[in-house]
Amino acid sequence: MSKHIPISFEFFPTKTDVGAEKLKVVHQELQQLNPEFFSITYGAGGSTRERTLAAINEFNGKGAPVAPHLSCIGDDKGRISELLDIYQSIGINRIVALRGDLPSGQVGLGELPYATDLVRFIREHSGDHFQIEVAAYPEMHPQSENFDLDIKHFCEKANAGANAAITQFFFNPDAYFYFIERIQKEGVNIPVSPGIMPITNANNLIRFADGTGAEVPRWIRKQLAAYGDDTTSIKAFGHEVIVKLCERLISGGAPSLHFYTMNTTNPTRQLILDLGLA
Repeated sequence: MSKHIPISFEFFPTKTDVGAEKLKVVHQELQQLNPEFFSITYGAGGSTRERTLAAINEFNGKGAPVAPHLSCIGDDKGRISELLDIYQSIGINRIVALRGDLPSGQVGLGELPYATDLVRFIREHSGDHFQIEVAAYPEMHPQSENFDLDIKHFCEKANAGANAAITQFFFNPDAYFYFIERIQKEGVNIPVSPGIMPITNANNLIRFADGTGAEVPRWIRKQLAAYGDDTTSIKAFGHEVIVKLCERLISGGAPSLHFYTMNTTNPTRQLILDLGLA
């Protein structure tokens, strides 16, 4: 691979002490690949707030910077202000600002119903302290009416003060390049890092994709189905698909790659080694 670009990794907070101990090991192993940052997810309406904070405290100051996810839907400004103050006080300087999903059973969108509102609020509250990353959807947000509106909403987030973006995972590089072309036509030039999902389990992949609106191309679905329960073949095929996707993204000018690790080391590490990005 001729071009060396930054990489970053996503973790989710674990629900058990055993999971937390395993994640410490994964963090140490992936740290050796010299990532730009680790992002840590945050549940709907702040539902994993304490676990997210515990993970942030565990990994903050141990190697690459930590970037907490912060979602706004169903939450209030007071709680979000409190979190921003905590993060600033412990030296966090990057936030992944998201709308998030409304917790089941909750009515009302809260004081900050959209990610643009959250970005604006972070800027009002904390000035330029935080580098703000937002979400991008090369294949359109699943709740968007059309692609033009989706582009408009993304550009509003950028213009409200976002510094950069991370995409939903995808398998069609042309969708990413078209998305970049469209936002640049609107005068938005923030870096957009492709989100990369390793393929290791066919059922999990289809479930994630269906839940997030990501498109799994028919040829990938068919090949995964053909392998049945042959996990070795699924992993080998998935690895090859993602290596080729990343190579195409890098050669086309992607500024960085963000890997959805699913709290494991090996699939992501092997991709990065084979791409020459370690």
